[in-house]
Amino acid sequence: MIYLVRHGQTEFNLARRYQGALDSPLTDHGVRQAHRVGRLLRTLLEGGSGWELVASPQGRARRTAEIVNAALGLPMSHDPRLREISLGEWDGLAIDEVVHKLPPGASVWERQLHAPGGEPFEAIAARIGEWLAEVDGSGRRIVAVSHGMAGRVLRGLYGGLSRQAMLELDVPQDAVFRLANGRIERIDCPAEASAAD
Repeated sequence: MIYLVRHGQTEFNLARRYQGALDSPLTDHGVRQAHRVGRLLRTLLEGGSGWELVASPQGRARRTAEIVNAALGLPMSHDPRLREISLGEWDGLAIDEVVHKLPPGASVWERQLHAPGGEPFEAIAARIGEWLAEVDGSGRRIVAVSHGMAGRVLRGLYGGLSRQAMLELDVPQDAVFRLANGRIERIDCPAEASAAD
């Protein structure tokens, strides 16, 4: 079984910039999201026995994993196969700067796949697929902390979705996805009680 988590909101997310292989720190809101995810997972894991946490090594995912794991106390490791897609020359650009650079007829959902020098879809699907094949059916129980596009691809491969369908999946930062028995279930965090939460 896998519980998949996206990192909390970052400064680049807030500014609507592509991060890709770059990094930016979690915002205060992103830190609160990670705490909420940790509390939700603590109830879902029922004590945490036999679970492990595996995170992308990128800073925003590492920080989110540390915050989440403060509520769980699981053995934690990092796996580079869970890192975000590289956008090559578009890493760090504002999303609005990229829209006019898309090839004619390219879907807005596919814009990250057209970045000059970026990682092609086949490459991210291969590395995520390798990780998924290694853990799915192994009996391991994993909380995985990853990213937007990487999480879409992971869920899409697990669910047997078409490329277009997986690219259109939502990527919340305040929910977890349970991947078990061939099914994918979204579990949202309870709403924030207060600004101090």
